[in-house]
Amino acid sequence: MATETLVPLESNPEVMNKFLQNLGVPGNWAIVDVMGLDSEMLSWVPRPVISVLLLFPISENYENHKKKEENNILSTGQEVSSNIFYMKQNISNACGTVALVHSVANNCDKIELSNGPMKKFLDDAKGLDAAARGALLEKTEAIINAHKELAQEGQTTTPSADDPVNHHFIAFVHKDGALYELDGRKAFPINHGPTTSDSLLEDAATICKEFMARDPNEVRFTVMALAAAD
Repeated sequence: MATETLVPLESNPEVMNKFLQNLGVPGNWAIVDVMGLDSEMLSWVPRPVISVLLLFPISENYENHKKKEENNILSTGQEVSSNIFYMKQNISNACGTVALVHSVANNCDKIELSNGPMKKFLDDAKGLDAAARGALLEKTEAIINAHKELAQEGQTTTPSADDPVNHHFIAFVHKDGALYELDGRKAFPINHGPTTSDSLLEDAATICKEFMARDPNEVRFTVMALAAAD
């Protein structure tokens, strides 16, 4: 159950990169905009890409698909790597922070975190289940305060924490040969099938297109990537 409501992070790479760097992520990794999902536009994204983030509107079609997907997995099962880092989202409007934590936590073999709030959180979260990790984030003031500080920055007018928000951030990562969708509002990670570190961006783009196809009249989708900085 959500215990606090935050002002959401803006889908702005500059804001998100400042947030990550404040938490100890080095500047050689950065959030960048993905301007289109066709092969030509994807070719402009710096490589390697270690996470893809999707911001999308929560609609009736999305909720119906979410319920159907969960029921299918519960009935047929899915393989989930024991190495995947997944956490539940307990704080309203913290989906941007949760997506960024998922992006970093599943790439600690590539990201050399400095001593700071992110490294401490991930160290403390080792061995915990998804619910306990979500509860731990609620109590990690350094990360929550960084979210609050950066939520006041950006190019758009800062909303109130009480304003209704119908957009949601999720992350896609590669782990042990599979593409995982990490959504703190879902019951578990979603295994979308085989991928590689080289094809993560293209394979995640395919799933992003499926989100868009479920709401063909909706245009409020944003795709970003955590990639090697120039």
